[in-house]
Order: sequence, then C-alpha cells, then structure tokens
Amino acid sequence: MTYSDKTDKKLPQFPEPYWRESLELPVFPRIEEDINVDVVIVGGGITGLTTAYLLVNEGVKVAVLEAGKLLNGTTGHTTAKITAQHSLIYDEFIQNIGRSKARLYYEANVEALSFIKETVDQHQIDCDFSKQDAYIYATTEKYAHKLENEAQAYEKIGIDGGLVETIPFDIKIQNGLVMKDQAQFHPLKYLAHLVQIITEKGGLIFENTTAVNVKTGKQATVLTREGARVTGNNVLACSHFPFYEGTGLYSTRMHADRSYIIAAKTSATYPGGMYISADEPTRSLRSATINGEKMVLIAGESHKTGQGKDTMEHYKALETFGQKVFGIDNVVYRWSAQDLITLDKIPYIGAITSSQQNIMIATGYRKWGMSNGTAAALLFRDMILHKKNPYKDLYTPSRFYVHPSLKNFLVENADVAGHLIKGKLETPSKSTKDLSNDEGAVITVKGQRKGAYKDKEGKLHIVDTTCTHVGCEVEWNDGDRTWDCPCHGSRFSYTGEVVEGPAEKPLQRHDHSMMENLTSEDSGY
Repeated sequence: MTYSDKTDKKLPQFPEPYWRESLELPVFPRIEEDINVDVVIVGGGITGLTTAYLLVNEGVKVAVLEAGKLLNGTTGHTTAKITAQHSLIYDEFIQNIGRSKARLYYEANVEALSFIKETVDQHQIDCDFSKQDAYIYATTEKYAHKLENEAQAYEKIGIDGGLVETIPFDIKIQNGLVMKDQAQFHPLKYLAHLVQIITEKGGLIFENTTAVNVKTGKQATVLTREGARVTGNNVLACSHFPFYEGTGLYSTRMHADRSYIIAAKTSATYPGGMYISADEPTRSLRSATINGEKMVLIAGESHKTGQGKDTMEHYKALETFGQKVFGIDNVVYRWSAQDLITLDKIPYIGAITSSQQNIMIATGYRKWGMSNGTAAALLFRDMILHKKNPYKDLYTPSRFYVHPSLKNFLVENADVAGHLIKGKLETPSKSTKDLSNDEGAVITVKGQRKGAYKDKEGKLHIVDTTCTHVGCEVEWNDGDRTWDCPCHGSRFSYTGEVVEGPAEKPLQRHDHSMMENLTSEDSGY
C-alpha cells in the first residue's frame, strides 16, 4: 500500500503535538492593569518558565507574559530530547571557536540535563524522564568520515562516548557515534509542575498578553498590545524570536528552519536509545509512551521556513522511512516545529546589546531547546543575582566570530534579498475557482498578489501575502495550513493572525465576496 492510499485513514488531518493534547494545563488571565515587579519575563516556554521557577526560589518577584497559551510554542512542538549531542557540532566548534569554548558548550548542556534530572527527582515529577544513550549514524562514506572527526573532537573535549559499528535497526550504516547517559522526557508534564511552584511562590503569569515594545531606562517597561505596562529592573525576552530587538539586528543574524514529526505505532519493537542521522535529509528517532502504548517519534526533513516543496511531502517522507524501518501500523499524531539558527550555531543568551544590560534575550537554540533553554535559564538566574557564570561570554549576543559569522551573515542576508525580490516579481496564475475544499494557494487579483484558503466547509479566507515584518511575500504551508515567510520565518494562520514572530501585526484580510466578484469581472485572473 502506498502512502497516498493510507493518508485519509492514517495521517491526522491537522497537526497537533502529542505533548499538548495529552495534558490539561491551568488557564491564566490576560493582563488588565499596570504592574511593577523585579523581573519581567516574556515567553511561556521552557526558558521563561524555568527562569521564573529559579527566580521565585530566590525570592525574586516575577511576571511571565505569554502572547498565547503557555507551552504552545516551540517547547510544545519539540521531540523532547535532553542531550548535549547536538548532531555534528563539536569538531566544527573546535575549528571555529577553539577547544576550550567547545568544551564550555558541552558542559553547559550537560549541566542543564543534570538540573532537569535533579528537579524531577526533587519534586518527584511524573514526566516520563528516562536516561538514554544518544547516537549519530552515517549511511554514506562522506558522513562516516565526518563522524570520525567528531569522535576525535569528543576525545579532545572529554566526552563520554565513541564510535560504534552498528545500530539496532534495519539501517545499514557506515559509521556511528554514541554519547552516553543522555535523556528524554515529557516536557509539558515537567513544566506544568514548575508552573504550579511558580504560582505558589507568588509568581504572576498572564496568557493572551502580547508584548510589543520596551521603554528603556534604569528600569525597563514592557508595553503590551492590551495597553497595560509591566515595569521591572530587568526584562528577559524568552519568546523564541525576540519580541524586541533593540539595535541588535537579530533578524539579520538568524534564520528559521522548520522540521516535522510523526508519532507512530509500529510493528517492530523499539530497542531504546535516541538516534539522529548525520546524512541529509535528517532522520531523528526516540520512543514515547502514548495512551499506555509504546510508540516512535520520527522527525526530520529540515528546511528553511517558507522555502522548498509542498510541506505535506515532508510528512509523507517520514512515514515512508518509518514504514521501511519499523513497519507502521498507525500514525497517531503529526506536527512541525520551528527553530532559529544563529550565525555561528551557538545561541544568543545575555544582554541584548552591550549598552542595554537590563534587557536580555535567549534565542537561536538550533533545534536543541530542552538543554539550551534550560542552560539559558540558569545563566539568566546568575546574571540577575549578579553571580559569576562560566558560560556568560560563550553565549553573549554581542560576540562576533569572523569565521564563520561573517560568511553566514552575507549568505543569509543575500537569501533574504533574493526572496524579497522574487516574491514581488511573481504573478500567480491560480484563482479561487481552482481551489478545492481544504486547499490554499497564492492567487492574483487585479494584478495584486493575494493568499486564499478554502476551508473544509468551502468558506474562503483571503489575505494579503506581504509579511508585516519587512515586506517579503509569504508562501502557503499545506502541511500546517499557515502562511510562512521565507525571509525571517514569520508565520500566520490562514486567517492572517501571527503564529510565529518576528512579525507582530497580522496579515491584512480581504472580504472573500468582493474577491469572488473580482474573479468574474477580471478575465486575466
């Protein structure tokens, strides 16, 4: 049976991560009035909530502002591996930033893993935490050689691991590399417990509260779309993409990648461990217990947001891979995740600029947010409390390594310019008449580029396709039913609402009845 034969029966129609659906989270109010606290935290994911937990334990008064619902962003869409094995990275780091800094990166992520384990044990959190060895494997000679270099980097840094000849799957590999004693968990069960502690200790949490700007000064004030102001000695931007960039120009110093995950019930028994391929396209594997049944999370298919093929093809590719390796009985969940990648692949964590020390950011986790997000929280705690932290200089957003940062800066911004121009020159040929129910596409109306989605009931939703960030043209994401920007990764719902930043304003909506009238009148449409 082919994938297309099985799609209607097996693949969930709309993407929904298992983590959120399997847990009821508390509901918090929208902010209604101005408040003053010690620290304002913007973003209700792993970084923001872990930071809040750490600070309330120190007697610091905090307020967490979340634009939507807690844990509905990148944290709620993760594969939830807690590991310092961030694919092939340590040999590259040694070449670009030196052995000592590469070692610091490893130590920061190991300490983050240890902190999560200690927190789980201390509070007896039922979050499916389990120790797992982590593996990278190569199926081609090119990447087998890269794994040899990475193994040498492990030895230089002092990482517990080494080369292996096989992995316990029906995958013929050329080489493999293991990092011992890593872990996996259910991130929302873990963080929901931290939320309980935050509120018990007086921390304030507000949902549906969108931070839009910062008024700087000795104290900083977060301005919200709702009109309320939140003032504190420090503001921490933990909102995936910084809601406030200051003069840091972070839009030009990162790019957004999307990747895809399916949760599948398989015929073959999963043997344990966490796996990721060195070859492209990436394949990532881990187990999960869903509704009492052992399942496999299969992830990968990374690409720049808003660029590439029909996104449904990525889900299809993952199922095809899973079918070949495990035999898939059923795909229970599917979802996608968005990650930001910095110029040198090290997150930006710290003061937003050298002149604005009381405004801090944490961003650019490069798909490894569980460990990097926790490391960011631990660093924020020490910075707020004026304690020394060995990782401060490593992560500082003000750093700039000429190699590879300069080259990547030029490449990324040339890519943005190319997509900005390309989008303006395109003249789509489709009309609303060409759309089936549950189909979206870019259309042209009176020479203007518009985006149209016809929902399952046949209702049209039409938006302007110009991204409200810097004016690039968004593209339709069929897999997630969103409009995605190929320049800086902003994403919008099919009705135009902001799903992911850096865009703050929604896409302009258009009346579909007016568009239908234009369709009949405009023979060139």
